[in-house]
Amino acid sequence: MEGLMNYLEERLVPLARKLDQNRYLTAVRDGFFAVMPLLIIGSLFLLIPYIPSVAYQNFMAGVFGENWVNYILIPYNATMNLMTIFVIVGMAKSLGNSFGIDDITSIVTSLVAFFILTPTIEFGENGAKGLPVDNFTAVGLFLGILTTMLSLKIFSVINNKGWTIKMPESVPGNVATSFSALVPELFVFIVFTIIRIVFSFTSYETVQTFIYAILQRPLTNIGGNLFFLIIVVIFQQILWLFGIHGSNVTDGITKPIMFAQTAENAAAFAAGKALPNILNYQFYVNFVCIGGAGATLALVLIMLFYAKSERYKSLSKLSLGAGIFNINEPVIFGLPVVLNPVIFIPFLIAPLVNIILTYFVMAVGIVPLVNGINIQWTTPPILSGLILCGWRGALWQALLIIIDGLIYYPFFRVIDKLEMEKQSAPSEAK
Repeated sequence: MEGLMNYLEERLVPLARKLDQNRYLTAVRDGFFAVMPLLIIGSLFLLIPYIPSVAYQNFMAGVFGENWVNYILIPYNATMNLMTIFVIVGMAKSLGNSFGIDDITSIVTSLVAFFILTPTIEFGENGAKGLPVDNFTAVGLFLGILTTMLSLKIFSVINNKGWTIKMPESVPGNVATSFSALVPELFVFIVFTIIRIVFSFTSYETVQTFIYAILQRPLTNIGGNLFFLIIVVIFQQILWLFGIHGSNVTDGITKPIMFAQTAENAAAFAAGKALPNILNYQFYVNFVCIGGAGATLALVLIMLFYAKSERYKSLSKLSLGAGIFNINEPVIFGLPVVLNPVIFIPFLIAPLVNIILTYFVMAVGIVPLVNGINIQWTTPPILSGLILCGWRGALWQALLIIIDGLIYYPFFRVIDKLEMEKQSAPSEAK
């Protein structure tokens, strides 16, 4: 076991550090962190119109009219359906900082580059033109991410070459900054205009169509594959074994895929259509990581009710409050899970069992699919299941906690027994 751990540490830890320090993956992660509050708030308004009560529906229709749902969904449309814009803003700020570009310049440059690649459409009888909002939903997510990366990289290269307009020191700083950005931004806009023109002569016609067909849709299909999520979770758990925050390392790759799947479910839910994706971000957070990475809420409950050693009794009380809200650093580093080959076995097995069983019960219709509502990852289990899948989702989370507890129990008995031996050793020495 020690030899295997040494081998994994030598091979995986350097890779994890490189991924965690990659400026582009960090920017993607920061972009989604920035947009999360907006998506959560918008999703709450998606929940309001679909409360399953005939009396409630009739009341709302009587007060606000037959189109009352359209009014309630305005905040949802202004957040979830503009997701790509907000992700670009968050990404641009993060990536621009890593290149030494000020926030306003980074955000404006990235947005204009994205708008250049977004062709206008005609609507109405008078031939009015506008930007298609559909391109700002999850459909345009990957284009927005790639556009931000490329535009700021071009800006940085031109800026580092010194191809800028330098103003005298007497000029105010904000004015000097604006002029220094002129040449790099000019290069960015020329490059993206050329890209748009080139694609207009292809069968795809737009970069948006090309990215969605060649990259986003295939990646989303991969993300909807059960084995993909299993591999991601295995990699994350191994990183946790060595004290590295596994999801932080993989979020830059997996979040765009899983968020796109969540957004597709949310759009279908709002339209009253069948939900297309079993796997998505809310599936992962609320049915795989119950209590945090490794589904450790069950472990905390096992410690609370069955621990005999004083150490684990105390740790359970310290960890319970955080564990209910899916925060498990007290367990990860206090038990610890880190560098603990005994407890790592259930720490790896429990979330994998959760994935497989939950996928099965949703695939056969026992539990409804996750509806796409974005709730904060700290939402306690049972409540999160109720919001996302109704009472069957809440009941299933409770069953998963019991199953996870059965997985953890025999391994916890081992470490608790060892701790009891240590605890009794001083008295025996006397």
